[in-house]
Amino acid sequence: MRHLLIAGLAGAVLCAPALAAPRFVDDPYPSTYRAIAAGPVLIEHATVLTGTGQRIDDGDVLLVDGKVQAVGRGLQAPAGATRVDGSGKWVTPGIIDVHSHLGVYPSPGVKAHGDGNEMTAPVTANVWAEHSVWPQDPGFGAALAGGVTSLQVLPGSANLVGGRGVTLKNVAATTYQAMKFPGAPWGLKMACGENPKRVYGGKGGPATRMGNVAGYRAAFIDAAEYLRKNAPKQQETRRRWWSRSGDNDSSGDSGGKRDLKLDTLAGAINGDIRVHIHCYRADEMATMIDLSKEFGFRIAAFHHGVEAYKLADRLAQENICGALWADWWGFKMEAFDGIQENIALVDRPANSCAIVHSDSEEGIQRLNQEAAKAIANARRAGIAIAPEHAIAWLTRNAAKALGIEKQTGSLEPGKMADVVVWNGSPFSSYALAEQVYIDGAQVYDRHDRRLQPVSDFMLGQEVSR
Repeated sequence: MRHLLIAGLAGAVLCAPALAAPRFVDDPYPSTYRAIAAGPVLIEHATVLTGTGQRIDDGDVLLVDGKVQAVGRGLQAPAGATRVDGSGKWVTPGIIDVHSHLGVYPSPGVKAHGDGNEMTAPVTANVWAEHSVWPQDPGFGAALAGGVTSLQVLPGSANLVGGRGVTLKNVAATTYQAMKFPGAPWGLKMACGENPKRVYGGKGGPATRMGNVAGYRAAFIDAAEYLRKNAPKQQETRRRWWSRSGDNDSSGDSGGKRDLKLDTLAGAINGDIRVHIHCYRADEMATMIDLSKEFGFRIAAFHHGVEAYKLADRLAQENICGALWADWWGFKMEAFDGIQENIALVDRPANSCAIVHSDSEEGIQRLNQEAAKAIANARRAGIAIAPEHAIAWLTRNAAKALGIEKQTGSLEPGKMADVVVWNGSPFSSYALAEQVYIDGAQVYDRHDRRLQPVSDFMLGQEVSR
């Protein structure tokens, strides 16, 4: 957490006293996720991609008590362990999608299920995507069959600030809280460019890109003032400030009391909520970086970013990830200048963080193939990318953007045993996830229908096989 206070309407940053900064991220809806109990598992004689840049041929992965216990060659299985013959197969960390709308725009895609965009105001930082998640979305099971073990579900991109996203473990559950990744920070969804203009241009604005930026600044000015009034030295008067009138924010909606919108924005300034920005053009990404410096928050990732290749060095310098498509471009003006080498070029600088994301209930089922397209596009441009490097686009780098890299994203001792066994190289067009483990428990088996989860919604439906 940053010990910063933002003072004044210009957003000037002052040094705070050596006291704990206020928290705006206490969770009244905590995770109830519990890992499925499972015995030890030894996957042996496979090609292992650890997610850390290492490839181990004829390698083994040992899972014990829900964690990766060891990775190497010739590992010994403890008593009672399940042995999985990995001969001819490949093993990777579970895939992590940093940009999904499963559960908030579920299948079937009917109007009644459209819960991803709260299009009632340009800034709706008060809403949380988790309160729209429908755990029965059949898309979760389809994603699991594609090797996805964790995902961030975000609000849509209609608003300047769309609200909080939530990171989930991809397990069957009745409530979203039973899917909620323990300890994962929230993400804050923001959006640049055409979408907010299109939605609000006829509703009183913003109608231009300059209106967009003015809207961001006004929101963070309000949050900075809210944060100042809740500073440690003001704690004893905070209750009185919340209860008195005549101290509204610029939208006139706080009424001098606690404000859910400003809680979220203040949490982003404090560094407790990670900022994820839907942004296509390089010039707008540069503007958003300047905005982040004006108000003291850090950008975790730019999403979509078809022009990210134009400022790859700056993204690496600022430690900002690029969560990108392999080859989507040209479907609107701000996506016009995309190139198929985008991911490879964003990946090149030192300290870079390239990610392949979906933003699609279909694309999430084959993120490995999307990464394979990026590898092929790089090869045609004379850039060789090895499988042991590219797997990080789907695992370790994604975990970094979500703030869960200490728990998952690579096959290292002590990390969650989120593992996929593939029938061959995951970057082949013939690749299939054969087995998926989450916290060491096998939750999917392509050859055993008992381990192919079907949501309650699908029970009794006609399903062609």
